[in-house]
Amino acid sequence: MQTSESFRLSALLSFSGGLQDAYTYNVRDKVFANAQTGNVVLMSQNFMQGNYMQGFHYICPLFSFALGIFVAERIEHRYKNIEKIHWRQVILLIEMLALIIVGFLPAEMNMIANILVSFSCAMQVQTFRKVHGYGYASTMCIGNIRSGTESLSQYLRNKNKESLYKTLHFLGIILIFAIGAGIGGVLSGTFGLKTIWISAAIMLVVTIMMSHEE
Repeated sequence: MQTSESFRLSALLSFSGGLQDAYTYNVRDKVFANAQTGNVVLMSQNFMQGNYMQGFHYICPLFSFALGIFVAERIEHRYKNIEKIHWRQVILLIEMLALIIVGFLPAEMNMIANILVSFSCAMQVQTFRKVHGYGYASTMCIGNIRSGTESLSQYLRNKNKESLYKTLHFLGIILIFAIGAGIGGVLSGTFGLKTIWISAAIMLVVTIMMSHEE
């Protein structure tokens, strides 16, 4: 199994994903870094109410998220066969740089901060999509809840241990995401704008873990 699909690595990414969402919501004008569905709802609501500037406030992270997916796919295509460095490590280094920059941006630049965090989250969700061979998302919960509940239903019906194993994986990822969000919310009140550097540090740890991948 690849290191990129290990539960330990996936847990770190999920913790970071939860922390980033809590950070942008609590510190950066109540914008979701990961949950773009929430941004779509808030964007549409504001546009319908005539609050065009506020609607624009939510549309920028959406475009940034889409751009992050695009860039990550291009990097994978270009660097997938290079032996000196894994293409996923290239993504992680870009994420790390973006999150370090965010920590330096003042509150007056919240829009740019949210754009950078959304870009980083998108690259992560595009790059790390499996845990022990199961498709998952490290920066959001809805897909993981669906997959985990489906697997639980299958286990209750056929008592297949593989289904139970899959259920526990998804429940673990959801729990760790929630813990990351909770800790991110608490630490945001203490460290403020610099809280995002915790995620940057996690990216560094994940990059080091990836260096041992065969």
